[in-house]
Amino acid sequence: MEKISIVVPCYNEEEALPIFYDEITKVAKELKKVTFEFILVNDGSSDNTLNIARALHNKDKRVRYVSFSRNFGKEAGLLAGLEASTGDFVAIMDADLQDPPSMLVEMYNILKQEDYDCVATRRVNRKGEPLIRSFFARCYYKLINKISNTEIVDGARDFRLMRRRMVNSILELKEYNRFSKGIFSWVGYNTKWLEYKNVERVAGTTKWSFWKLFMYSIESIIAFSTAPLVIASFMGVLFCLIAFVLIAFIIVKTLVFGDPTSGWPSLVCIIFMVSGIQLFCLGIIGSYLSRTYLETKKRPVYIIKETEETDVKDI
Repeated sequence: MEKISIVVPCYNEEEALPIFYDEITKVAKELKKVTFEFILVNDGSSDNTLNIARALHNKDKRVRYVSFSRNFGKEAGLLAGLEASTGDFVAIMDADLQDPPSMLVEMYNILKQEDYDCVATRRVNRKGEPLIRSFFARCYYKLINKISNTEIVDGARDFRLMRRRMVNSILELKEYNRFSKGIFSWVGYNTKWLEYKNVERVAGTTKWSFWKLFMYSIESIIAFSTAPLVIASFMGVLFCLIAFVLIAFIIVKTLVFGDPTSGWPSLVCIIFMVSGIQLFCLGIIGSYLSRTYLETKKRPVYIIKETEETDVKDI
């Protein structure tokens, strides 16, 4: 029988996890000719998430769990889940039920009946989100698709079902600084997109603040585009040209009017502006260098403290 692995990154999801388990087991009953494994990745949660994962494993041996030594972030959780998966098909889902488990049946049928390697989901609206966050999200997708050769679909979720060959290709990418939405697109393969309306969290609160989302977007731009470096170079050339024009203007003005010293306030403003541009460009270069520095350290993306195969008494 074919097997589907369900990878679920969890960070402080003690309220949502039992509800998620009830819903996903209902879906498993619908797909009677398929076996399942549910891989819960505890990303250093500070609540009761790990104990719930243990209890679910004791109740249902299809439930497996991986627990990190600390919080390493969702990208690390996704990678750990994919590496732990053994299924012929692998699904990635959130525990808060914003990724409707009922869609898995349709996704599986598409992969079985049509020539696709992946069925992914995207939201067609952002109901329940703050307007300012929705605005910046739309701007981000427009920007990343203009400056990157890798297409990032607007509203794309991590929720998807993939064939094993696609998962294996993803696992070949060993980079430390990861942006999964970009990696899913970069590896290629035929992907079908299913649209659905935004669903509210079933329990708990979101762990993504505006600032975290902003930093995550910066990570994605650096990971899949070198356009900021080109922009920094272009700005350097532009300001050199402006400087030459200003020099010519000052020379002509001095020869005609004989007043080379007036206008010092505007000169100070120009110095401040140019200095700011220089620091901005240095910041862009520094961001790329810092990612290179982290890659060369060869540190693991995550550290596993416990799994369902570990004897808790020995920890």
